[in-house]
Amino acid sequence: MFMLMLRCGLRVSEVANLNLDAIDLLRKRLTIHDAKWAKDRIVYVSDDALRAISDYLRARPLSETQKVFLNQKGPYRGQPLSIRGIKKRMEYYAKKTGLRVSCHQLRHTMATQMLNADAQLATIQDLLGHSWITTTQRYCRVSNRKVERDYYKAMEVVMKRTT
Repeated sequence: MFMLMLRCGLRVSEVANLNLDAIDLLRKRLTIHDAKWAKDRIVYVSDDALRAISDYLRARPLSETQKVFLNQKGPYRGQPLSIRGIKKRMEYYAKKTGLRVSCHQLRHTMATQMLNADAQLATIQDLLGHSWITTTQRYCRVSNRKVERDYYKAMEVVMKRTT
């Protein structure tokens, strides 16, 4: 679950509502149906996230539900995990590790990592399912390394033009 939020930029509600038929392991992508504002979108899955989801699916108990993520124990065993259930798991692991992290921060981290790896803002916008580029800009925090790279790259062009 957390790997999909981190690598695919999924919202916690999208993870909770993810159905088995939305996973295309061969094409390494997920179809997110009825995301925020009732928009469908395609997101791509990194190799490490693909391994994680494949491993989970092999171990996933049989169930009549098409939801991917299920409760593993307790009175709701075999029932789909709720949004709150996913958030509670994140809180548990954050406390256990001493990290200050939330499900939504994983989505922000994906956007920032993509931007710092020179992905175009419009690409990140599409992957996150944002209607407005300004929303995507708020998600992305540019690292000093990227600013430095962009500066020197632009200065090379400027200096070539002035000589």
